[in-house]
Amino acid sequence: MIKKTTSENLTKELPTHARLVIIGGGVIGCSTAYHLSKLGWKDIVLLERAQLTAGTTWHAAGLVEAGGFFDETTLEMAKYTLELYSSLEKETGLSTGYRAVGMIEFANTNSRLEGHRRIAAFSRYFDVPTEEITPEKIKALWPLAKTDDILAGFLTYGDGRANPIDVTMSLAKGARMGGVKIFEETRVIGLKKDGKRIASVVTDRGEIQAEYVVNCAGMWAHEVGKMAGVNVPLQAAEHYYLITEPIEGVNIELPVLVDLDKYAYYREETGGILLGLFEPVAAPWALDGIPKDFSFGEIQPDWDRMMPYIEEAMERTPILKETGIHKFFCGPESFTPDLGPIMGLAPELDNFYVAAGFNSLGILLGGGAGKVMAQWIVEGVPDVDITGIDIARMLPFQNTPNYLKDRIVEILGFLFEEAYPNKYFKRARNVRRSAFHDRLAAAGAYFGEYAGWEFPDWFAPEGIEPKVEYSWGRQNWFEYSAAEHRAVRENVAMLDYSVMGKVLVQGLDAEKYLNRICANNIAVPVGRCVYTQWLNETGTIEADLTVTRLAEDQFLILSGDATLVAVQAWLRRHIPADAHVFVTNITSAYSVLNIQGPKSRDFLSSVTHADLSNEAFPYLTMQEIDIGYALVKAIRVTYVGELGWELYIPTEFSLHVFDTLVEAGKKFELKHMGIQALTSLRLEKAYRDYGGDIDNTDSPLEVGLGFFVDFDKPDGFIGKDALLRRKEAGLKYRMVQLLLEDPEPLLHGGEIIYRNGIAVGHLMSGSYGHTLGAAVGVGPVENNDEIVTKEYIESGTYEIDIAGVRYPSKASLRPIYDPKLLKVRC
Repeated sequence: MIKKTTSENLTKELPTHARLVIIGGGVIGCSTAYHLSKLGWKDIVLLERAQLTAGTTWHAAGLVEAGGFFDETTLEMAKYTLELYSSLEKETGLSTGYRAVGMIEFANTNSRLEGHRRIAAFSRYFDVPTEEITPEKIKALWPLAKTDDILAGFLTYGDGRANPIDVTMSLAKGARMGGVKIFEETRVIGLKKDGKRIASVVTDRGEIQAEYVVNCAGMWAHEVGKMAGVNVPLQAAEHYYLITEPIEGVNIELPVLVDLDKYAYYREETGGILLGLFEPVAAPWALDGIPKDFSFGEIQPDWDRMMPYIEEAMERTPILKETGIHKFFCGPESFTPDLGPIMGLAPELDNFYVAAGFNSLGILLGGGAGKVMAQWIVEGVPDVDITGIDIARMLPFQNTPNYLKDRIVEILGFLFEEAYPNKYFKRARNVRRSAFHDRLAAAGAYFGEYAGWEFPDWFAPEGIEPKVEYSWGRQNWFEYSAAEHRAVRENVAMLDYSVMGKVLVQGLDAEKYLNRICANNIAVPVGRCVYTQWLNETGTIEADLTVTRLAEDQFLILSGDATLVAVQAWLRRHIPADAHVFVTNITSAYSVLNIQGPKSRDFLSSVTHADLSNEAFPYLTMQEIDIGYALVKAIRVTYVGELGWELYIPTEFSLHVFDTLVEAGKKFELKHMGIQALTSLRLEKAYRDYGGDIDNTDSPLEVGLGFFVDFDKPDGFIGKDALLRRKEAGLKYRMVQLLLEDPEPLLHGGEIIYRNGIAVGHLMSGSYGHTLGAAVGVGPVENNDEIVTKEYIESGTYEIDIAGVRYPSKASLRPIYDPKLLKVRC
């Protein structure tokens, strides 16, 4: 099946200078080179330590699919990849081996069936033809498959297979046709820096000065990142497939089968069957470093560990039990801690990009990933949502050897498990715990994970074990979270919100440069809190956060901790090095408790001497108040649409303040709340979430945040001109809030929005609105690339597709709950 190969007509003399150097000659490196050449870039050099494909590309199983994905970025990259692989031979003369044999995913349970139906509706909206088929049709298409336990299959027609080596060689030839120079047997041994830039790439054949460098080194990307001082957390793991002897009736036109419950996939290979595995308990590989001369390498298979998974997978195609095995293959693949690729401009540097960690989906996403990377490098801003793939989301602790080793054990199997929206990783947990963690655990918290933080998702009543029984319907914790929700709307509740990232910006020039970065005006009196977005030169959003003025020369930035690295990098790149501005990450210096609800003023007044009246402590202001023996920064702000405060507590006083509040809260019936309640509350109020509802492809105008843009402030802001052009041209979509009329169905995000019977968008997020009495969500509504007006939104009749069934819905541009902010400002 696989043979070693070399690229042809390679240039022998290593240049001393290049505009851009790509490190790594796998499918991602060659695709990035190809797409950069398509955008007109010249003087590009690609360096491969051995031969093209010699790392992990050569032994990939070659599955290509656009169906089965539930996020737009991945789907669009996969969809483009299919299109590219089907047409590339016409350009280069080299086949990619692409065959649209189709791919069938099984639904063996009712939960799988609903999940697949949700994904199928999402796929069809993006023009990926997916059909639900009966077990009988599956049997007709794949006679050797056992189908008596299958409820349905989902057939995606354009999906199928490609040859990884052929794909890469065709991309490499296309790149060379565009002027890219490829050097094999050229090992990168160092990177020289000049300030925040890579100045040159040092190889075992010489040194190349470079204006830009792209790390496409696959499982070596971690090592190359270290050379540059860049955090690239990924780990190689054993990855298995076996190939049988030829089987009668097996031919190359058989669709690919995917049985997620058996963690297995099946396709034809040289007249036999290739059975691939994504076992739920995987084995990390090369924890002490990849062998120096590892090239076209294999790993000795561990039969004893893998036999239980193999035997279970063979139950789907029983003939495998009596067929000889031609090859049992084990090779390495690199995986990331959160199963997202690591792509984009490294936050530590200004000319060093990374495209690695594709979690065994490198061939599947190869074309799209190269296209996105080329656009990122050339234009600065990709036209896809990057929040789930941007390297800046990764945190330094995620690159520690023990964390990677422990997390990677469950990563392979997680790819095949049901993608419930509230499902979290189980391994490498308890990495980051707030000062309140043990208190919350004793109170019945079920913990989720965000940026390594353990956060309370919901609270179980006394005497009930906090654990989840997963389903797409009302899970076992539904009523517990509903009670937390009602406490916020009717009384008072407290949330551990220590996951907030906190950045202190101070200095004589702090206001000047921070006001240029912020779209809103932060030149405000001391104590004011300003909600704002940061925009790029195209007018789209780079960050969504608050800025509180602590002093004339001090500002506190509050953002989600997963965006903290990106926020700090943006500040560094947009504040001159000689400016009198100092940026400090103070996340660990403060714990945060969020106190929300109509009785929050009465409750907090019982534990502080500060005047919390509306006149003395207005909305969106900050004061230092006393609680017990501690002084805390209290910001009157809300993310749930009620009267409330966030308390920023010096870490050493955290437990003292927590215990004081809990004790005082007894007579107020203070209730703990978790993130599930926070989500349902904020969606009733239609508050936006960056990385969830909004992202780098949106401007504040389309998503209803134009009110927080100050077009008139002196000296303007980054992206102002582009935003004005958008405003003048008219908006091509508008973010709306949608509320189901039927109180029974649930929304989780990804459901398709219909206006007058025509699909016009999809929900970005959803939850149950316990106060509104039905599921609620937010999502963009389009109009066939025409301008979307208020009248267009209000004149339509709306439905939401949930797993193939449409439910009537109300759509609103204003928050359905408390649209006049009367509760927030009371």
